[in-house]
Amino acid sequence: MQQSKAVCVIFLLTIVSLILIPLQWLAMKAGHPVQRQLPYLWHRIATRLVGIRITQKGKPATHRPLLIVANHASWVDITVLGAVMPLSFIAKSEVEGWPILGLFAKLQRTVFVNRTRRTETGAVASQIAGRMASGDAMVLFAEGTSNDGNRVLPFRSALLGAATKALENGAPVEVQPLSIVYARQHGIPLDRRTRARIAWYGDMELGGHLWGVFCNGAIDVELTWGEPVEVSPGTDRKALTARLHADVERMTITGLTGREPLDPEAGEAEVPASEATQ
Repeated sequence: MQQSKAVCVIFLLTIVSLILIPLQWLAMKAGHPVQRQLPYLWHRIATRLVGIRITQKGKPATHRPLLIVANHASWVDITVLGAVMPLSFIAKSEVEGWPILGLFAKLQRTVFVNRTRRTETGAVASQIAGRMASGDAMVLFAEGTSNDGNRVLPFRSALLGAATKALENGAPVEVQPLSIVYARQHGIPLDRRTRARIAWYGDMELGGHLWGVFCNGAIDVELTWGEPVEVSPGTDRKALTARLHADVERMTITGLTGREPLDPEAGEAEVPASEATQ
């Protein structure tokens, strides 16, 4: 039964993709504003077909320019966030060459970052700043990689410089922290072990993971939006990174355990095994 469901999901997503991909390609070539809306439509359809239910605490900022800084556990994060609002992502350059996901990343108008060439960081930050100034909400997974969904890894500060660069266009810039927590599957709370069925990290094989998610579905994910931080010309990038990490970590621990960490200023990066349930 589960395999039949997965086949049906793949078939329907293929039909939807065959319709929307040419339209998105034409919209991108023409620079038409609908290029922001078509990926949003695709993700909304995908979450419905797969059975992903999204609960939001707080709201995404309506201000632009906007940089969203989030934790990262899985490729599922992309579809979840893409179904909430029109936005684009910042991803490592390797993603561009991945089968299927690479194509969809390009059609999402992703900005790719080569992490091995630090000399290009300034140019990439300028590109991101330009996109933000044009009205695009950009998502940065600041850990620089995905993990098992039970913790928040240290944030990298380099690309947060894009927020400062966007100030050069004259408009105030906001950076908003966001926590993504996979809470339940088929209504059953996930723990440290079962949450890893949804997380995609390390050397996990993509095809098998896609198939597993399509077969099982019925995922409840909680998004917690923190208070936006307004960036000024004097904002210290590393201090901003530390603040955003603390906010995302605190919200993630709360989402995983159901309660605030004892010391919000210095919460444990990894949630104890006995508490990592929703």
